[in-house]
Amino acid sequence: MELKKVLVTGASSGIGAALVRALTEGGRDVLAVARRHDVLADLSAETGCQTLGADVRQTDVLQAAIDRFEPDVLVNNAGVGHGITGISDVKPEEIREALEINMIAPVQITALALEGMKRRGRGHIVNIGSVAGLHTIASAVYSSGKAAIHQFSQNLRVELLGTGLRVTEICPGRVSTEFYDAASGDADTRAGMKASGIAELHPGDVANAVMYAIDAPWHVNVTTIELLPTEQAIGGAHYVPTDSVK
Repeated sequence: MELKKVLVTGASSGIGAALVRALTEGGRDVLAVARRHDVLADLSAETGCQTLGADVRQTDVLQAAIDRFEPDVLVNNAGVGHGITGISDVKPEEIREALEINMIAPVQITALALEGMKRRGRGHIVNIGSVAGLHTIASAVYSSGKAAIHQFSQNLRVELLGTGLRVTEICPGRVSTEFYDAASGDADTRAGMKASGIAELHPGDVANAVMYAIDAPWHVNVTTIELLPTEQAIGGAHYVPTDSVK
């Protein structure tokens, strides 16, 4: 069963843009959703994708687009990095925005898409999570949103059992994208976060993982993929004496 029509959120740059390119090169019909209209226009000119300039929290706009486009695949990729450096460094309104975009919006958009997928008897939900949703990385706000997406993916797979619809979660580590440019309001902090000093994943690496899951035979559900750069590992323990932080 070939799934031809794909809706991608957060499509204007990074993983989303790389995925749009991979999908259109493979002959799929793509609806690219993002807030930056001008960048979407360039992406459309390059790839031939359809575009929708919208915030993923605009459920009425997304509902109309989903009803019109009737996607076989939904890729929930849009996200923000507010709070990645710690809860003390993020404003209350940024906490709300992070949880709305990273956690609530993907759940709402999925609910909008599932009705048509069930009716048509085909569909695939792909959630771009993070290793931050699987492991402890000392980022309470960002990680809590991604952990919610992990549990959402796990439970949704059970809810959809018997429908033939698939659910995949892709969990990348460090990826070389614009993510860290908007993760902190402090220029020095942003520069420090971006300077990992390693060969990071490229957006295309994550896009390839999504393509692998989508292209798997119908009877195969690629449930969770964790991607790390070879020079990154997550684990261990931290020990900091209380006196040292007074």
